[in-house]
Amino acid sequence: MFENLSERLSAIFKKLRGRGKLSEQDVNDVLREVRMALLEADVNLQVARDFIKKVKERAVGEAIWDSLTPAQLVIKFVRDELVELMGSSNEKLTIASQPPTIFMMVGLHGSGKTTTTAKLALHLKEKGHRPMLAATDVYRPAAITQLQVLGSQIEVPVYSLGDKQTPLNICLGALKQATQEGRDILIIDTAGRLHIDEELMRELVEIKEKIRPTEVLLVVDSMIGQDSVQMAEQFDRSVGVDGLILTKLDGDARGGAALSIKSVTGKPIKFVGVGEKLTALEPFHPDRMAGRILGMGDVLTLIEKAETAFDSQKAQELEQKIREQSFTLEDFLEQLRQLRKMGPLEQILGMMPGFAQAKGLKDIQVDEKEMAHIEAIICSMTRDERSEPGILNSSRRRRIASGAGLEVSDVNRLVKQYDMVKKMMKQFAGFDRPGKGGRKKMMKIPFWG
Repeated sequence: MFENLSERLSAIFKKLRGRGKLSEQDVNDVLREVRMALLEADVNLQVARDFIKKVKERAVGEAIWDSLTPAQLVIKFVRDELVELMGSSNEKLTIASQPPTIFMMVGLHGSGKTTTTAKLALHLKEKGHRPMLAATDVYRPAAITQLQVLGSQIEVPVYSLGDKQTPLNICLGALKQATQEGRDILIIDTAGRLHIDEELMRELVEIKEKIRPTEVLLVVDSMIGQDSVQMAEQFDRSVGVDGLILTKLDGDARGGAALSIKSVTGKPIKFVGVGEKLTALEPFHPDRMAGRILGMGDVLTLIEKAETAFDSQKAQELEQKIREQSFTLEDFLEQLRQLRKMGPLEQILGMMPGFAQAKGLKDIQVDEKEMAHIEAIICSMTRDERSEPGILNSSRRRRIASGAGLEVSDVNRLVKQYDMVKKMMKQFAGFDRPGKGGRKKMMKIPFWG
């Protein structure tokens, strides 16, 4: 996400880092390039102008050309204004004092509204809530079935009366049932349209007036750029919107919608969709996103993902195995599976500070198939073979390759990788041995392949 903008800004700031003091003209030249980078990223023209104006005002106020580290100050000003532009802080969902809390999902066809409805339900379920979904899209073929399938995958009930009832009646029935069952969250998946029309808006206004949702959440496809900003304005004028969820942000190299929509509409971005998986929904943190854009990484989100994916007890067991140098292919597989829970590896790498600027690293391509091949190979082994790869003779390797649907060379490569990991683990174990200066604390880190 934001790949194009991130690369442009990195190139602009790279020129500054070797400079000493900056003149006012130097600052003007840099900000002109930043403005062009924003426009190329499909940021709203007025938003880009205001952004540059605010950065320049701060630069003048701080007398940047007299600073000992002018480049760092310019970058800091740009980062601070990016954060402000996107909303300054994370806006949490409003939870009603009297349950159930009702979230009304609205948006156009193709924005990913139904899938996002399920993602939001899963997110809230993992936070300890008891959500229910209401399928009110009686117009789009198979829309109700789609929500029911998604609901079964995340084990959240879906209320439906089929496609013969009106959306309002379905909402009223869902609210009654959610109250009876003690559900504290009701998420209504309303019907979308190919374009905004009066009929759609009248239906949404009627539902809102009768149901009185806690929040109306507009699902926006970030890939359509400035069109999404205009669409958000129209929805807010006609229905009233409390928050935004940007979908497909992982596929948007420009990011103009994310950078413009809060400033233009005044409505906060609450979540972003960063993948197809039902777990690929993240609370939107403007400060963290600004860090990603400027190549500073997003360590906090990385830590949160790691804490969710990695089992603390298993981490302690792994630490003990490293101490005893008894790390097996079973452990190798377990660490690989936990790492994959964190999401696509390219996204994880992108959260690491400096990764985008590192020479030779920013173009790295993580082959998810290779990870699947490793899992298939290990799963094709017997328990003894996983525990003691030294017994893997040529006939065993041929059998494993056949079972995994791969070549013997693939098995050989995995065994070689495992041997390298064993050597690395032996080095880690050395950190815990008494030596000159006393006992050193062992590094507690998960194995990441």
